[in-house]
Amino acid sequence: MPDTPTIAFDNSYVTLAPEFYARLEPTPVSAPELIALNEKLALTLGIDPQSLKSGTGIAMLAGNAIAAGSQPIAMAYAGHQFGTWVPQLGDGRAILLGEVIGTDGIRYDIQLKGAGRTPFSRGGDGRNWIGPVLREYVVSEAMAALGVPTTRALAAVTSGETVLREQGALPGAILTRVARSHIRVGTFQYFAARQNRSAIEQLTHHVIARHYPQVADSENPALAMLDAVIQAQSSLIAHWQSLGFIHGVMNTDNASISGDTIDYGPCAFMDTYTADKVFSSIDQGSRYAYQNQPRIAQWNMVNLAQCLLPLLHEDEAEAVRLAQEAINRFDEHFIEQYLIRMRAKLGLVDEQGDDLALISGLLNLMQNNSLDFTITFRQLTSRSPTDPFAPGGPLHDWYLRWQQRIDASEPVRAAAQALMAKSNPVVIPRNHQVEAVIAAAVDSRDYSPFHALLEVVTRPFDHDLEGSEYTLAPTPEEIVTQTFCGT
Repeated sequence: MPDTPTIAFDNSYVTLAPEFYARLEPTPVSAPELIALNEKLALTLGIDPQSLKSGTGIAMLAGNAIAAGSQPIAMAYAGHQFGTWVPQLGDGRAILLGEVIGTDGIRYDIQLKGAGRTPFSRGGDGRNWIGPVLREYVVSEAMAALGVPTTRALAAVTSGETVLREQGALPGAILTRVARSHIRVGTFQYFAARQNRSAIEQLTHHVIARHYPQVADSENPALAMLDAVIQAQSSLIAHWQSLGFIHGVMNTDNASISGDTIDYGPCAFMDTYTADKVFSSIDQGSRYAYQNQPRIAQWNMVNLAQCLLPLLHEDEAEAVRLAQEAINRFDEHFIEQYLIRMRAKLGLVDEQGDDLALISGLLNLMQNNSLDFTITFRQLTSRSPTDPFAPGGPLHDWYLRWQQRIDASEPVRAAAQALMAKSNPVVIPRNHQVEAVIAAAVDSRDYSPFHALLEVVTRPFDHDLEGSEYTLAPTPEEIVTQTFCGT
């Protein structure tokens, strides 16, 4: 077989102690075929896209070949899943091939999802079926185009094999995921549960060096790192809320230390705005409903802080006090970031004290009138004569209040319009469209709907898309009420 693609691996996680991971190679599949390749991302990683399209490149993306310099591992971590403590989770179907330094100077992980069993599979088959692969590819790339910190999709391949799920036998697939790292709150929890202070110290030093080098010389680096992670997470959730995005499984093992969106399972964007909206089929208690996401993110940070207590101060009471002060800053930073995002959506180019009430008033009216989240903000941006803001419409009184809030001068109106245009997407990956893409792939091996949707959602602010089928809310027959994990 010809040489696999040249990838300049520069692996750092494998330099940590052996208990951080298990070394193993992906399990080969029978007949891999390429579905999609993110050529721009490949170039950012310093990889020739054409080499990934070759037979040996596809073999590497499927786990059938190992590139020179790759040191495949499955990472160990624990976590709270829907609030229930699980002391050992880990990569049960994902294998980290290694790390590269991108052309942008950022260090990235390259990981295969669906690469076979690992020591952390807990009885699972270690495989993905094509539905979760296409969902994650579309949604993660849409999130990147929306400016949301996120993992990315480099490639998707079919395996030529089937996997068994509740729905029956389904076509298998593997996603090549790229991330600034795969370190989670659950990674710290894994070692805290084992009272392995040495590992926590080692992991903290690694995270600071990789993600938060600016805090390395702080008087209390562990506390400064905690503050930095809290800021990253609160900013991330504020961004999610401003887009109507619901993650679905905000377990501590899905909370990224880098502040990126990770593990797109039963994720979804809202159509009709409802504050307590839940899509995940396994979230029976609505723990991860849209309105709960900030609170849950803060709870996840509490669990990170508990892991770091021995490093925050030698005196336990003082360590707890420092941690609590850091946790209390979550709310302040979240509200600050949320107001920045929502002011931009409303074209508010300055700050006033009653802005939160103005924002909340609009959301309440949207919920009471069953209005689409994305479309309503676009209507405010474009001012369609038939939209709900028009005279006689349910939002007209609110619109008059908003007009009073906007400065009447022409330069300010122009600035407000420009701000709204780049803050309110024309398209999002709507649930019914994603489900249609998956259905076409499963039923007829037709990937053209997937490619068409991907092309559109990766230019979410393109005004030329206005009025296209991708901007429409679902019909009553198309509404998706539940989304599912891939396991």
